[in-house]
Amino acid sequence: MKKKLTLKQIARELDVSVSTVSKALRDSAEISEDTRQKIKAFAKLYNYKPNNIALSLKNRKTKTIGVIIPEIVHHFFTTVISGIEQVANERGYHVIICMSNNSFDKEVINMELLANGSTDGFIISVAKETQQKQDYHHLNEVVNQGMPLVMFDRVIDEINCDKVIIDDTIGAKKAVQKLIDLGSKNIGIITTVDYVSVGKLRTEGYYKALRENNIEVNEDLILRVEDFDRSEEEIKAFLSQRKVDGLFAVNEHFAIYAIKAVQEQGLKVPEDVSVIGFTDGELSKQFMPSLTTVSQHGAEMGAQAARLLIRKLENTEMEEGPHQTIIIETGLVERNSTKH
Repeated sequence: MKKKLTLKQIARELDVSVSTVSKALRDSAEISEDTRQKIKAFAKLYNYKPNNIALSLKNRKTKTIGVIIPEIVHHFFTTVISGIEQVANERGYHVIICMSNNSFDKEVINMELLANGSTDGFIISVAKETQQKQDYHHLNEVVNQGMPLVMFDRVIDEINCDKVIIDDTIGAKKAVQKLIDLGSKNIGIITTVDYVSVGKLRTEGYYKALRENNIEVNEDLILRVEDFDRSEEEIKAFLSQRKVDGLFAVNEHFAIYAIKAVQEQGLKVPEDVSVIGFTDGELSKQFMPSLTTVSQHGAEMGAQAARLLIRKLENTEMEEGPHQTIIIETGLVERNSTKH
């Protein structure tokens, strides 16, 4: 075999569970001598090498969950963490949080560090760079070894694990429909480059709302921000050259930068331009004017992710069935950046 043999492959070949293979390779008395010898002989024949991540997670029960998030700047991720911690603490688990800073390398390092005996399983929202590279070897390695992994918000469809998401497309469509209902004719969008999954899905919602209302899509009214650190300048330059009466932004930072840029042109929000953002964070509530926004219900997302992971951790003998994808419904919170 050229590919690295995994516990899951051994289990499939010998028609036993992943748990049985893992225990047999560790000489667990729970497995009969005959089964142990058969599994060990097969593993030796195909030069099976135990995976360090798998060993550390399987051999030690730390009652600790590892959480990897892409950034802390967005209020959304802090609300997700609060939901994870509440459920985890109620069930007797601790939480260790690492930040990837949207770096692929840092995400991989974080996962390896957390797996080195520190945690029993992972909850992760993947980095932008991971999505851009489309290199998921570290995630596949964990899943192939039968390790518990739950993804939230930014998920990878190709990874076979439990996921907790919102319907980004429907949430964005609701927001743009609101702008249309308010009478906006020239509606712009401030989004991300397409490799960022949530930005791509929210842009699809923008397209759908316009098309369903027979409004022609004007690509000139679409700004795809590549560098978050320069986003305020990009948004200011973009809006200085375009006339819009409605704006949808895929996160609250973009929305607030847009409001500032509109006001600097001597226009008023919402009288001249209505603005809707995404993610109902503290900035949305405290900024003047306060921001109409799509709420992601981050705490509920975190709570659901923790429940899914703990269920897997505490039911190791459970037959492996289809993985769940839980969809959290969004809501539109109306404030002063849109007309009433």
